[in-house]
Amino acid sequence: MNQPSAIERAGQAPARPQVVILGAGFGGLSAATALRHAAVDITLIDRRNYHLFQPLLYQVATAGLSPAQIASPIRRIVAPQKNITVFMDKIIAIDKTAGEVVTSTRRIHFDYLIVATGARHAYFGHDQWEEFAPGLKKIEDATEIRRRILLAFEQAEATTDENERRRLQTFVVVGGGPTGVEMAGAIAELAHRTILRDFRHINPAETKIILVEAGGRVLPAFPEKLSLSAAKQLGRLGVTVMTDAPVTDCHQDGITLQDGRRIETATIIWAAGVMASPAGKWLNAQCDKAGRVIVDAALRLPGFDNIFVIGDTAAVTDGNGVVAPGIAPAAKQMGYFAAASILADIKGKPREKFRYRNYGNLATIGRSSAVADFGRFTLSGFPAWVIWCFAHIWFLIGFRNRLIVFLDWIVAYVSFERGARLITGDEN
Repeated sequence: MNQPSAIERAGQAPARPQVVILGAGFGGLSAATALRHAAVDITLIDRRNYHLFQPLLYQVATAGLSPAQIASPIRRIVAPQKNITVFMDKIIAIDKTAGEVVTSTRRIHFDYLIVATGARHAYFGHDQWEEFAPGLKKIEDATEIRRRILLAFEQAEATTDENERRRLQTFVVVGGGPTGVEMAGAIAELAHRTILRDFRHINPAETKIILVEAGGRVLPAFPEKLSLSAAKQLGRLGVTVMTDAPVTDCHQDGITLQDGRRIETATIIWAAGVMASPAGKWLNAQCDKAGRVIVDAALRLPGFDNIFVIGDTAAVTDGNGVVAPGIAPAAKQMGYFAAASILADIKGKPREKFRYRNYGNLATIGRSSAVADFGRFTLSGFPAWVIWCFAHIWFLIGFRNRLIVFLDWIVAYVSFERGARLITGDEN
């Protein structure tokens, strides 16, 4: 139920509704911009000062793009919007009864709350694996993976031990979803084409890239024929695809599979699962196995008409019985819907149920191949890759980012060059 504002509780004239949005990802920003002309005051809170285009993080991790090309300062994005205040802060708790968000520095009242705090990588109860197998959700993750990949080639160039050289030139990606497929393909192109002539004591073409998937096929959310096409395209890039191969251990020397096989490698990349942010704990709400808050078909927290949970943070079954996926287009749709529900309340109109519109699913495999599922028809190969390129450029925020990324991709396509091959971070 809606919480009264402070002025209403004091018996004074109603104040403008206070809308608090947690998270400046696709869902949170979509909600904020949809309310730009509304008679509300918005507080947008994020623990970072930038919006990140997560679908292209793998290109930062494989030296194709720099972090600044896929991130934009939040304040710059919302600067033209006069009814919004931005705080860079960390969420500590949510007091549902009092209608307050508790951060590390303040308590913020809300009449409406939109929780859009995203997800993080999950290790299915084996958090100790993160040390050896970093996931890919933040810029820091991407630059750390880039450091590990490039450093492995440098160390292979320096060693005289053939066994160690083979281990250093073996890369394992765990998880055959879109992120895993894209990572494996990008590493293969980096090793087999981009740096082919950069070294004198090693042959990068001998690099092994292994994609390990616990299930029966890669890209399990796609139609089976596209999964088979993706596996073939990966094979042409030199990627070994291992299916029905659950990982039971990640360690300093490599991974162990359920059947007892060991793969020795110095570089493991985790793309096998995600876990929602701690929003369920903040809200003391019922969650699914991935930690996502279970909401109703109007994206509301049960029992609280003024609290919406959206994006990767929410487990959503829409008004048509469709389970909304954890992808950027779904998060944007949820953000617009939550904003529309608030506007309906303000205008005294009834709310509707959320209905997810599936505009397609895309995954790229290297520089000129991809798969695309549009429901009624599918594509693979170069035509799907062209669609993937334009779709991702369109979703980037800011004309400058779109132009620079487009030009970088043109150069990379013609020359196979990756200009962000920088080893940064801790050398130890």
